[in-house]
Amino acid sequence: MALEDFFKGGNIVTGLAIGIGATILAPLVAPAVSTILRPAAKTVIKGGILAYDWGRQAAAEVSEAASDMAAEARAEAQHPRPATAAKPAANATTAKSDPLKPDLKSQPV
Repeated sequence: MALEDFFKGGNIVTGLAIGIGATILAPLVAPAVSTILRPAAKTVIKGGILAYDWGRQAAAEVSEAASDMAAEARAEAQHPRPATAAKPAANATTAKSDPLKPDLKSQPV
């Protein structure tokens, strides 16, 4: 409990002791901490860059899809399609699809 009383004192001696200790220990601790924190910080930055690039690409794809849909809607608004499309009537030339297969309906009996 003596350590707790030391920090609770609030007198100038306590503040000076902490300041002097930090000044002495900072040059010794800083290089050790920087060798640990630098690779971790680089990894976090790389992850942020990758996430930003992924988000930018996803936003571009969504924007492109939205502009395509808007262009299609504009085109359909200018030239509306009929409700039912008429199918072309089948005639004798379209009914015969295979030229090697004989057409039995057109031959005399």
